[in-house]
Amino acid sequence: MQPARRITLTDDVYAAVQTLIMDHQVEPGARINIDALARRLAVSPTPVREALARLESDGLVSKKPLVGYTATPLLTRAQFEELVEMRLILEVAAAERAARAGLDAAELGRLRDWATLPGPSSSGGFAAIAEFTAQDARFHHGLAELSGNRMLHEAVVRLRAHLHLFRLHFPSAHHGVSGEEHHRIVDAVTAGDPDAAARAMRDHLTAARDRHMPFFETR
Repeated sequence: MQPARRITLTDDVYAAVQTLIMDHQVEPGARINIDALARRLAVSPTPVREALARLESDGLVSKKPLVGYTATPLLTRAQFEELVEMRLILEVAAAERAARAGLDAAELGRLRDWATLPGPSSSGGFAAIAEFTAQDARFHHGLAELSGNRMLHEAVVRLRAHLHLFRLHFPSAHHGVSGEEHHRIVDAVTAGDPDAAARAMRDHLTAARDRHMPFFETR
């Protein structure tokens, strides 16, 4: 791990600690020693504390009195199924509402841009999928925002589904096929067809669920 750059220090430290957690270099459930982490990143403890506060809101760490921060455990199969169930409730409704909203050309253009996912990276670990994960979240969060329901959008964002799912593992099948599924959703929204948009989102989320299921079978 290279020392964090002094420019945009807080963001750099946040990204560095996030990568350590996503790559399980900080084991799930492990206690996080702020001073040791600061020495590892060659920074003071202050930006590490700020990064951990942000990661707590992401659900990747938790803070307990007299204990400090620990990396949150991986999702169990039951929690994974609950997460998928919540996404089916929220994001299918968001896609349906977006199709009814009569989005203008600029909004549809942004949505189509968000739907396109980057290809495989030659980097290893989380660095190889970080851009994919961010763009995937951008599409789902953006679609929820374009639904016009502020509380629905906030609920989708609060799930932090992409970080939790890709912390489990990253199925190679996500490359290519996820983008195609996104564009089917966008096509239905563009056509102003709420039923087709809801169906396309439901198909996408259930297919993504099936791509993750082998993790629990081999775990």
